Formats: sequence, C-alpha cells, structure tokens
Amino acid sequence: MKKWLKHRFALTDAGVKSVIVGSIETAIQNISYMLPVGLLFLLIKDMLNDTFQEHTMIYLIGGIVCLVFIYIISYFQYNETYLATYVETGKRRINLAEKLRKIPLSFFEKRDLADLTTSIMNDCDVLEQSQSHFVPPLIGSMLSTVVMAISLFALNWKLALAVFWVLPISFIVIISSSKMQNILSAKTSAAKIEYEAGVQECIEVTNDLHANNAEEAYLHDLVQKIKNYEKSSVMGEFGKAAFIACSSLILRLGIATVILTGANLLRTGEIDLLMFIFFALVASRIYDPLDSALQHLAILISTNRNIERMNEIMEQKMQSGHTELTNQGYDMIFEHVKFAYQKEETVLNDVSFTAKQGTVTALIGPSGGGKTTISRLAARFWDATSGKITIGGMDISETDPESLMSLFSIVFQDVILFNNSVMENIRVGNPNATDEQVIEAARLANVDVFVEKLPEKYQTFIGENGSNLSGGERQRISIARAFLKNAPIILLDEATASLDVENETLVQTALSRLIQNKTVLIIAHRMRSIVGADQIVVLKNGVVAESGTPAELLQKDGIFKNMCRLQSESVNWTIS
Repeated sequence: MKKWLKHRFALTDAGVKSVIVGSIETAIQNISYMLPVGLLFLLIKDMLNDTFQEHTMIYLIGGIVCLVFIYIISYFQYNETYLATYVETGKRRINLAEKLRKIPLSFFEKRDLADLTTSIMNDCDVLEQSQSHFVPPLIGSMLSTVVMAISLFALNWKLALAVFWVLPISFIVIISSSKMQNILSAKTSAAKIEYEAGVQECIEVTNDLHANNAEEAYLHDLVQKIKNYEKSSVMGEFGKAAFIACSSLILRLGIATVILTGANLLRTGEIDLLMFIFFALVASRIYDPLDSALQHLAILISTNRNIERMNEIMEQKMQSGHTELTNQGYDMIFEHVKFAYQKEETVLNDVSFTAKQGTVTALIGPSGGGKTTISRLAARFWDATSGKITIGGMDISETDPESLMSLFSIVFQDVILFNNSVMENIRVGNPNATDEQVIEAARLANVDVFVEKLPEKYQTFIGENGSNLSGGERQRISIARAFLKNAPIILLDEATASLDVENETLVQTALSRLIQNKTVLIIAHRMRSIVGADQIVVLKNGVVAESGTPAELLQKDGIFKNMCRLQSESVNWTIS
C-alpha cells in the first residue's frame, strides 16, 4: 500500500505517512459530522414522545461535545493534510534538485528546457495541491462511507441500498472518463510547454528578430500557440466538468430513492416514522462528502501526466561510486569506448586512445564526429554505453561524479556567468579562495586587463550571464575559474572558437599558462591553436580515423592534412 501510494502520487516516505494519517483523520472528521444528525434524530424522537424537557441538558451538553470533537479532529486533520503537505513539497523540491544533480547529463539532452522547467515548477505545485486538497479527502470519504454503509445496512438493508445504489454508478462514470482526461491533459500540457518555450525563445532572440524584421511573423505564431493552450485548457476543463456534473446528478438521485423507498416501507409498516426520518437526514448529509470525493477523483485522474513526469525524473538512475579517489597519476585512457544517446543513435564506436599526464591531446575532426562527447564522457557528465575510461588506473564509472570532478578544470566555448560581481564569478572555481587568490587567478587569465577599466573593478556586477562583457572577457573569467581550481586535468572545448584576433591572443596566452604540467584534452577547429599539441586524435563518424603527432599526421595524406590545407586556403580568401 505504501509503495503504491509513493509511486502513484510521487511522494516521499514521510509524505506517504502524512497521506495515510490525513486520510484516516478525514474519515473520522466525516463521521463526526454525522454526530449532530444522530443527536437531531434523538431530539425528534423525544419531541414525538413528549420527553424533550427531561433531556434538555443532555442535548445541550451533547451539542457542545459534538462541536468540541469536530473542532479537535478538524485541527489535527488540517495539520496532517495541509501543513504537512507544505513540508512534503519542500522535501520534494530538495529531492528533485538532488536527483537532477546526480543523474547523467545525457538526460538533459533528451528533455526540452521548457518541459523540464514545467516539471520542476508547475508539477510540484500540482502535486502539492493534490496531496493537500484531493488525496486525503478522497480516501477519507471512501473510508467513512464504508463505515457508515455497514452501520446503515445493519439498521435496514432496503433503505441502505436506496442510499448507496447510486455510489458505484457515479464512480464508474468518473473512472470511465480517465482515458479521455489523460488525452486532454496531455494535450494541455504539451500546448503549455509549447507556448512557454515560445515566450522564452522570443525573449532570447529579440535582437535577431528585430534585425531581420521578423517580429510580426514570430509574434503571430506565438499568439497562435497561446490560443492553442487556451483552447486546450478550456477543452480539458469542459471534459472534466461534464463527467463530474453527470456523476453528481446520479448521486443526488439517491435522495429521491430514499424518500420513495422509505415512503413505501412506511406505508407497508416495515419501518416507523423515526426510521424514515433518520435515513432521510442521513441521505441529506452523506452525499456532500461523496460529491466532493467524485470531484477529487476526477481531478486526480487529470494529474496523471504531472505525476508521470515527476516519476520519470525521480526514477532516473543516478550516477554513483566511490567517493575516495584511487588514481595513481593522471593518465587518461579510453579503451574501446562506445556511446549512444538512444540504442539507434550511436555517437562513438570503439574509441581508444591515451592522453598522458603532462601532455596535450587535441581532438579534431568534422562536426558531429564525437569530439565533445569524448570530453563529456571523460568528466563523467555521461556514462559510456560500453568500454572503459580510466584516470591513473581508476575506473571513472565506479567513482562518484562529484569526487571525480575535483580532478577537472573545464573551459567551455559557451561560458555561463552569474549576475554577480567579477570577484564572485571567478570564485565559483574555488568557493573557499581568498580575495588575493581570486585576483591572482584573474591576473594569470588576463582578466585584470579589462577589470581595471570597470567602474568598481572586481566588485562590478556583470549582468545576467555576463551581458555587460564581451565574449573574450567572459571567456577569460572562465579561464580564471580554472586557474583558481588548479585541477590536474584540463578540458578545453572550443575555448577560442568565437573570439576576435585580439581576444583570442589574450585567451591563448592565458591558456598557455593554465595547461602547464597538466593532462590536457583540447577540442578545436582552428588548426593553428593545436600545432603545439603532443598528440592529435582525429575523429570522424564516431571512430578514431587518425592519431599521432602533428608532424606525423602532416606526412600522411589524411583528414588532418586536408583540414590544415583548407584552413590555410581560407586565410587567403578575399571579397572580390
């Protein structure tokens, strides 16, 4: 039961406990609402027997006791179904963050950013409301209904049947809507993700749209996406409401059947007037929680897609391993490595090479050959499909990713910066570094060249993702981080690909200092940036096509020599 609840509603162990306790308390609360009905029944009985005055104090005390009991159980029920839910939501978000931190980055390659954002933000909100407003009331209503049904059938099975015959039919109507609701919910979710992605993209590419006079056409498509989401939402709500209204109508037929059945039994003398009044009072009260239960069931069915998306993340296999590093040196060896995003999408096939400590190994080749994939596998951003990658004899697949990352400094082509000061952006490389150490790393990376021109020097805020800096300045901050971390293995992924000549020279100078006495793996398209490499590995279509020193490969009439020739020709290209 606990395992099913945990999976069905994407709960933690503590959340499952809260749902179970909250459901029981909700059931007791529903039953407590029947206590005034029983008190009213006894009052009517005394009034008919003309013994009301003898029991006035009993009814007064009984009424007070009923109110106090209802208040106490409602207090505990509220705490368990609402306050505990907010705690559970906090745990869910933390668990989700921890999960995202430890699953392979290949997972993010398969998920749209807007889709993932929706899972983190919207789905958590939906599950919070589901756990607090729908699950305990639904289960509690079902439990209390079972208790009351047993009691009423013990009193008079015919009248009890008249009360409850509508219940299974109403629930069947709601349950039969599940397939349609899942379809409508999936369409609404897809439409929402599409329009949110469109809005985000519109903000990101505003400059390009303006430069190409494409705003009107783009906004027309964006408005259409918003209208599609609006239409899907309306259809989803209508589909849900139609079944709820139908089931509620059937449920209310129970009152009519109780009156008709009771009247007939009263006519034949099978029951007395008090029994008739009692069942009429019960029928007038018992359908309210059941009506709510039907609505809750319908809403829970519509959350299936949200729960599936959350479980998809939470059930992802996490990367794990030994936290203690056992490497002897920093030689990086790829042995028959194969990698595929999907079974039919092989990116690397039987790749083998060694990047020795203290040397520079350059990965080159046509786009899509697998160069970036190799750098991601080396740092265990992804796990190889087969084969083995070792660092100093240590199998990285058996090493905790965060422990492994202490061996790496990585400089990407696309630098991610934070809307903070230059000082704090560099300190990302080593959060415990002193200001003096940060400034020294900045000097080594030639960051000081432009920092001196900033209004507040190292305390200057650089804008969202470094929007106030040039590409070369942003790249140098990334290199300063690597200096500050001072890891023994360096990964350089197209670090100078999009820089102008002046910035490229400054970045190349900084990189030359950074890679001294390190194990270096560099990805580059510009041949002049890897002329001094100790080893070149040429990748094409996911396999090692050539490998050797630059001098050795230039002696062959192969891919490397051809790439050097083409780039040499492009330098002499002029506008005619």
